[in-house]
Amino acid sequence: MTTDPPRISPPQAAPAFDTLPLDPKLLRAVADAGYTSMTPIQAKAIPIVLAGRDVMGAAQTGTGKTAAFTLPLLQRMLRHENASASPARHPVRALVLTPTRELADQVAANVKTYAKHTQLRSTVVFGGIDMKPQTAELKRGVEILIATPGRLLDHIEAKNCVLNQVEYVVLDEADRMLDIGFLPDLQRILSYLPKQRQTLLFSATFSPEIRRLAQSYLQDPVTVEVARPNATASTVEQHFYSVAADDKRAAVRQILRERNLAQAIVFVNSKLGCARLARAFERDGLRTNALHGDKSQDERLKALDAFKKGEVDVLVATDVAARGLDIADLPAVFNYDVPFNAEDYVHRIGRTGRAGASGLAVTLVTRDDARLVAEIEKLIKTKIDLEPLELDDGRPPRRPRRAEADETARAERGERAERGPRRVAPPSPTADPLFDRPYEPAATAEPAPWERAAPPAAAPRGPSPNIKPRRAVAALLGGRKG
Repeated sequence: MTTDPPRISPPQAAPAFDTLPLDPKLLRAVADAGYTSMTPIQAKAIPIVLAGRDVMGAAQTGTGKTAAFTLPLLQRMLRHENASASPARHPVRALVLTPTRELADQVAANVKTYAKHTQLRSTVVFGGIDMKPQTAELKRGVEILIATPGRLLDHIEAKNCVLNQVEYVVLDEADRMLDIGFLPDLQRILSYLPKQRQTLLFSATFSPEIRRLAQSYLQDPVTVEVARPNATASTVEQHFYSVAADDKRAAVRQILRERNLAQAIVFVNSKLGCARLARAFERDGLRTNALHGDKSQDERLKALDAFKKGEVDVLVATDVAARGLDIADLPAVFNYDVPFNAEDYVHRIGRTGRAGASGLAVTLVTRDDARLVAEIEKLIKTKIDLEPLELDDGRPPRRPRRAEADETARAERGERAERGPRRVAPPSPTADPLFDRPYEPAATAEPAPWERAAPPAAAPRGPSPNIKPRRAVAALLGGRKG
């Protein structure tokens, strides 16, 4: 009896953008950007958004979520397109909220790219820079407004923008906005918007708080998931190396050299550690820049621009760079510090391996990071194996201080075991109670001779021979009367 071999169906080709009911002006902009076929999240979400439904979109970072909501919203707003110079003809109709300034700036760049052949206006507002240029843009009139929550509230209170004609709201990376405490600001902003609107919520991770937010502000949403929630991209090669804290910098340099990596982002957990590590890499001869929350917005944008242009080899960053940054062909990401929040691990390594390209994610783990690694393992539902890393800089890898202390203690216990049980000094004999009693003179004892003899009377003490007697002076000359 023979059986036919199983048939393997060929992989299905990704649908092209021109299969969507999009205006030729939008298709032309997409073609200018170099895109021909859609990613899975775009293929599933764009038709639903075009149909006017609320959407909860879950996908890994780097899969094109920005275009998944930008293109259908632009298509729906084309009916409001006009060439009038009057600000009243250009009210805010679409509002995009992002958690960080860098993500807001990037989304604004994508919106301008896709809307460049239309007459729809867009602008971005975020903190850290002067409000006056932003106010001038808002007064001129815009249809699409990209903003961070704090700065948007500043403009609302200053009456620089009116949101009573908003038809579309997008919450991008909503889980991050909840993590950094933006929920009160979100509630205030949403209270200024019309009740009848289309709301889109996109994120790489869906927590219970996100789902509660969706139930409160979305109306019968359609959930779009193109991969298992909280999953990491399959194009990213992940490694977890067990190293001592003092060997981390040498480990990064060695992996950069062995893998011939031109650029990398190195993530740390603190602003102070970010600045110090950047200075240390500079001393090692690497072109380095730091990106953290204490830098001004102008400094942050310049650091990102220099990194994108290839003028910087290593960008040391905190989690302000973990969300939404789209850097083309970034070869590697290092977790110098294991993130405190397991979901940040998914976002950090999502900076590499974007748009189908391959990438490398390296996490440096010390003995103190066991709990954090276990939380990442639980989130991504993948067994994590720690790999040893031998340093080739001419010295053996340092052991963690705690490990050295434990090894020393074990060695001492082993030496005692080899010597046998420790000898204990024998107990002292019982003391005689007679020697513990205080001295008591006997009642019948005769007094000693020196006690019976009376002490000699002390002779009267005369004037010292060293003191001269005073001469008598007549009273008339100031002397004392006798």
